[in-house]
Amino acid sequence: MTVKVRRQKPRRRVFWALVAVLLADLLALSDTLAVMSVDLGSESMKVAIVKPGVPMEIVLNKESRRKTPVIVTLKENERFFGDSAASMAIKNPKATLRYFQHLLGKQADNPHVALYQARFPEHELTFDPQRQTVHFQISPQLQFSPEEVLGMVLNYSRSLAEDFAEQPIKDAVITVPVFFNQAERRAVLQAARMAGLKVLQLINDNTATALSYGVFRRKDINTTAQNIMFYDMGSGSTVCTIVTYQMVKTKEAGMQPQLQIRGVGFDRTLGGLEMELRLREHLAGLFNEQRKGQRAKDVRENPRAMAKLLREANRLKTVLSANADHMAQIEGLMDDVDFKAKVTRVEFEELCADLFERVPGPVQQALQSAEMSLDEIEQVILVGGATRVPKVQEVLLKAVGKEELGKNINADEAAAMGAVYQAAALSKAFKVKPFVVRDAVVYPILVEFTREVEEEPGVHSLKHNKRVLFSRMGPYPQRKVITFNRYSHDFNFHINYGDLGFLGPEDLRVFGSQNLTTVKLKGVGDSFKKYPDYESKGIKAHFNLDESGVLSLDRVESVFETLVEDSPEEESTLTKLGNTISSLFGGGTTPDAKENGTDTVQEEEESPAEGSKDEPGEQVELKEEAEAPVEDGSQPLPPEPKGDAAPEGEKATEKENGDKSEAQASVFRASVTRFGFR
Repeated sequence: MTVKVRRQKPRRRVFWALVAVLLADLLALSDTLAVMSVDLGSESMKVAIVKPGVPMEIVLNKESRRKTPVIVTLKENERFFGDSAASMAIKNPKATLRYFQHLLGKQADNPHVALYQARFPEHELTFDPQRQTVHFQISPQLQFSPEEVLGMVLNYSRSLAEDFAEQPIKDAVITVPVFFNQAERRAVLQAARMAGLKVLQLINDNTATALSYGVFRRKDINTTAQNIMFYDMGSGSTVCTIVTYQMVKTKEAGMQPQLQIRGVGFDRTLGGLEMELRLREHLAGLFNEQRKGQRAKDVRENPRAMAKLLREANRLKTVLSANADHMAQIEGLMDDVDFKAKVTRVEFEELCADLFERVPGPVQQALQSAEMSLDEIEQVILVGGATRVPKVQEVLLKAVGKEELGKNINADEAAAMGAVYQAAALSKAFKVKPFVVRDAVVYPILVEFTREVEEEPGVHSLKHNKRVLFSRMGPYPQRKVITFNRYSHDFNFHINYGDLGFLGPEDLRVFGSQNLTTVKLKGVGDSFKKYPDYESKGIKAHFNLDESGVLSLDRVESVFETLVEDSPEEESTLTKLGNTISSLFGGGTTPDAKENGTDTVQEEEESPAEGSKDEPGEQVELKEEAEAPVEDGSQPLPPEPKGDAAPEGEKATEKENGDKSEAQASVFRASVTRFGFR
């Protein structure tokens, strides 16, 4: 007995050791389940988390506030963020950076760079010759790009979330303005990588707001379409969005609520900041007037004094939203001289009269892009801090012709809550009720190429072709395949933005170059030499517009096909071979396509290649011969999804004589330059 007991003791120890290891692994796993969202506004950010036992909660910062100023103060050996940095703005305005998101993805000659310099002359911007962008020159030894500064802010937001959740967090959904183009979106992703964050998705802030509204009103959504307009005026910009809510039938979960972005309008510079800058200029003029006889310097030349005036202008704008007048006062504004002046709401509205005239603009843009009228809009809901200005509400109410404006949503936190719901839905650690989100492309994208054609015997000329990949207000995420079937040698094609006629002249200048990239294909001729006895099925380029609205060229391949005799004993093998290889280049359903919920649809050569006609996530083959219109004004998709089309791989095997086709795909190198940063 003694021997047996002694033999059992080590076994028990091993058993409990294994149990301890398993428990430690489970605890370690549970410590990494939390996900976060960052609603990155121009003036402030809101952070939210989801963790086991804590569904969708706004993170409190170190000052126990629900929103944190997006401000960074950079010194030689110190960094300050949020409220601490805001207090440093008065003492060290040159080293305190804010509103730097306006410079993301912008080249040095962009009008917004000059506008930023005019608004904040205390900052020294230097030119980066390699990236053609700008840097903040803090000191001779310190310089940072806008992406690096944003990376610091995102890293700080993660530290706030981790302190609040009491566990490490890496997965995040980040909001971006709907009008961000490819360069701006890639700049945000680059900043997130610097912060060590795994971005589950960049979600448009208007889409996040619409999702939050729908999630909390799930019971009110039925099979009848409801059109809601969200008017969001924040600190830096204004966005108007038309959203359709409706119950739709899905393959996976039956009837589920869906939101579809139907129309979008925006004004990049209309917001609370511009109103505060007008007030700051007015207060500076009053202070100079008071000291006119003292031969004092212009207060505008003193960065510290101007920082004080901007802070007072921010407070004054808020107070005048609820009062007819208020006394602006600053102790020791400049040279130990106090400042005190009365400002009325009427004066404020006169200073911003031209800004208020721009309030209806985004509404008209949204209606035009959705091809809808105001009669079809059931409700107009206010979002964003600047919509609290009474004059904004007055002008907007007149523009939309409604009895009242909806205020039944948290104007500050809706986007953060919608984004964190999406984060939980994308995370493998949580299971949430499905809510179908159909976002829309704001800037159309097309492929342009030139090829030689023979119009008459012996007479050759160059023909310029345009094929729309993703049309305006078409759904995404979505995959597309374009086939070039008249090339047997190396060639180039351009990926450009499509028709941007809906933008004004100034917006076009801010937008920058309409060329996304030039793709140089090498190895086309070699692939034809490798398979001289095979029939070419063209050069296929596979594009993906992902959930973040970021375009990528997945691969380019040349495809060849040949007929082989059909023998009974080899029939199943060849059929399997043909279907398998076919799936590699867009025929049939690949495992990746299944994972992303994508199907393959083949267009006939005569049909127009319009991106808006396709379901989200579908993979469409655009033939070179297709007469694709450059402009696309088609209606958005109906809520009910279409049935599946027959895969190309199946069509390829239907031969009159019963022969089977064997396909070979030769993948070659695509040289891509400047993708997404022009």
